[in-house]
Amino acid sequence: MLTLHTKIDAADKIDGELILPFELREKSRLRASLTSGEDVAIFTLRGTVLRDGELFRGDDGRVIKIIAAAEMTYRVTCATPRDLLRCAFHLGNRHTQAQVGGTDGAPFLRIRKDPVLKDMLKGLGATVSEELAAFEPEAGAYGGGHQHAEDRNLLAPIPLRQKIHRPSDTDA
Repeated sequence: MLTLHTKIDAADKIDGELILPFELREKSRLRASLTSGEDVAIFTLRGTVLRDGELFRGDDGRVIKIIAAAEMTYRVTCATPRDLLRCAFHLGNRHTQAQVGGTDGAPFLRIRKDPVLKDMLKGLGATVSEELAAFEPEAGAYGGGHQHAEDRNLLAPIPLRQKIHRPSDTDA
């Protein structure tokens, strides 16, 4: 079985594709099948999310491209940017993963299908429509969006140790 564990930036040749919904792209240990039907095992650091278009080199040297599967989602739009911001705030307050989209001047949020959240968003004045689409939510404040050059090939961010200063601490 092909094993994937090394993320790469580019390749001259793509040897296969792995299509997964977001729910499976969040897992750090996974057994799946390539579009060719071949079984593959994925081993990544905990907290790693496989993103659409990323490339992984297998233990045999082959390169596999990750493809975000289309899945049922809600597309959330509003009449004003302020209303959309209110919706984003309330979704964040409920720790709901959300994708921010619409760089073409028509901003939207995309969330997983959830009837309770749909009712809440409609109550806030949003238009909520079902949409079959790839779900690529924001990584979040601690999701590893910021990297230093020396961290480029790591699969997950490495937390920095932070000294906690207590009132009883004295300068030496």
